[in-house]
Amino acid sequence: MSSRGTYRTALTYGAVGATQAADLMTYPPEGFTPSESRARIGHGDQRFETAVTQALTWQIQERSGIRVVVGDQPDDDEVRYNPVTFDEHGVPVAPASIGTPRVERFAADGTPLVTAGTTATLEMHAFGQTVHAPVRVVSIIDETDRKGFAYGTLEGHPLSGEESFVVERTSDGSVWLQVRQFSQPASRKWALVAPFLRRQQRTMAAKYLAALRGD
Repeated sequence: MSSRGTYRTALTYGAVGATQAADLMTYPPEGFTPSESRARIGHGDQRFETAVTQALTWQIQERSGIRVVVGDQPDDDEVRYNPVTFDEHGVPVAPASIGTPRVERFAADGTPLVTAGTTATLEMHAFGQTVHAPVRVVSIIDETDRKGFAYGTLEGHPLSGEESFVVERTSDGSVWLQVRQFSQPASRKWALVAPFLRRQQRTMAAKYLAALRGD
């Protein structure tokens, strides 16, 4: 993981936060295709805490073969996103807004954890070339038994949409990784290879779920 300048462009989709809607798979944002993957990655409180740290330091992406180039951390006066919030039935209860104060957090070894508003470019090999996919972290999930984050696409990403990575701890102590996303091709050029994009998404989802297994 490395760093460089911050992308200051707007997100390329409107339904910010919808990866956390309970009914995403049934009623995705209009025109977008949803997907959801979930796998058990261990058991116990220590495994939960370790997996959360791994998720919040981009290790899911890096262990899946993606180079993560993190932009500058946002200043306190920069625009950040509060996503739409939903009740347990997936009904929106609060609209998206801006201006959330940045809360900086660190892993035990001093590695900065992802922060709402942080930008990154995901660099991966696909279609015989290196693809650069800029994203912005749009929300941090910080519940007792569910922790993770979601990022949304910025201009230049092959897709338009959002993806979330959430580590869950169930009542029996099992630890799970859930990956959810909704997307559509970002432009007519990418729409021409939509089947390949979907295949690549399925491949990456499998890699994401495998990334935190066996630790």
